[in-house]
Amino acid sequence: MIEPSELRLIVKVAELYYEKGFQQNEIAKMLDLSQATISRLLRRARDEKIIQISVNNQVGVYSDLEIKIQSEYKLKEVIIADSMDESEEEILRSIGKAAAYYLESTIKSNDVLGISSWSSTLLAMVNQMHPLSNGRSNSVVQILGGVGNPTAEKHATHLTSRLAELIKGTPKFLPAPGIVKNVKTKKIYLEDPFVKEAFDIFDKINVALVGIGDVEPSLLLQSSGNIFSPKELKNLRHLGAVGDICLRFINQDGRPIKTPLNDLVIGISLEKLKNTSRAIGVAGGKRKVKAIKAALRGKWINVLITDNFTAKKLL
Repeated sequence: MIEPSELRLIVKVAELYYEKGFQQNEIAKMLDLSQATISRLLRRARDEKIIQISVNNQVGVYSDLEIKIQSEYKLKEVIIADSMDESEEEILRSIGKAAAYYLESTIKSNDVLGISSWSSTLLAMVNQMHPLSNGRSNSVVQILGGVGNPTAEKHATHLTSRLAELIKGTPKFLPAPGIVKNVKTKKIYLEDPFVKEAFDIFDKINVALVGIGDVEPSLLLQSSGNIFSPKELKNLRHLGAVGDICLRFINQDGRPIKTPLNDLVIGISLEKLKNTSRAIGVAGGKRKVKAIKAALRGKWINVLITDNFTAKKLL
C-alpha cells in the first residue's frame, strides 16, 4: 500500500513528465529532488499501473504481423507495405515505396551495396528513392550479369547507376549476361578484367538487395533474354523448384536445386548472399508466395520487405 503523500508525489512527477513534457532533470530542479529519485518515482508509477503506456496501432501499419513473421522465420527485420489491392501494379508501387524509405533510413557510410539486375520490384524501389543529402563513400555493384537485350538492358544499368547516384556512391557494373549458353563461354567472361573486378567486390558487400522470382520468369527478365528454355524450366519444376534468387533456383524448403544450369549463371552465389550482413529480399504478390517462403526457410535473406496480402499468406 502506497502512503498518500508518496502517491501524491508519484502522480505529480508522472503528470509533469508524461503530460506536461518536462525532462527528468527539469522536474528534479522544480521539486528539489535528485534525478535518480525522479527516475525511481516514474518506474514506481509504471509498476503500480498509475501510468500505462500503450501504442495505438494505425490503419495501414502491420507491426503485429511484422513481429510474427520476424519471429517465425528468425529474421532481422520485416517491413510490410500497405497495398490497396493485390494487383501487380499496386503491389509493386507499395513495396517499392516501403523499400525506398527503408534503404534511405538505414544506409550507412562506406556500405557496399549489391543489387540484382532484373527485378521489377527493385526498379520500383529505385524510382521512388530520394537523393541522400551527404556523400557516404558507398559502392553499388551489380550482383547478376546485367547484359541482355538492349531494350531491357537499360533497366539493369539504370538500377545500378541511379542507385549509386542517389546515395552519392560509385557504380560497378557486371558486364556479362546473367545466363550464358555453355560453361566455355562463362569461363571466357570470368577472365574479363571488368567482370573479375565486380566479382572481387562480392566478398565486400554488406547490404544486398534482391528480388525473389517465381519459376516462370517475369516480363522484365523475359525481355532481357536472360532466361532458360521452357524445357529447362519444366525440368526445374520437376526437380521441385518453386522460385529463384538471382537465377539460383530453390525448392519449397529453400534448398538449392543442383543442375548443370547453375553453372551457366554469372552472378553471386546463394552462399555469398547468405553471408552478407543484410540480405534484403524485396518481393510480393500471389505468384511469389511459395518462392518467398522458400527463401525464408532457406535463410537466404534476413530482411524481408513485402506487402500486407503476401505477408498474411506467409504464416
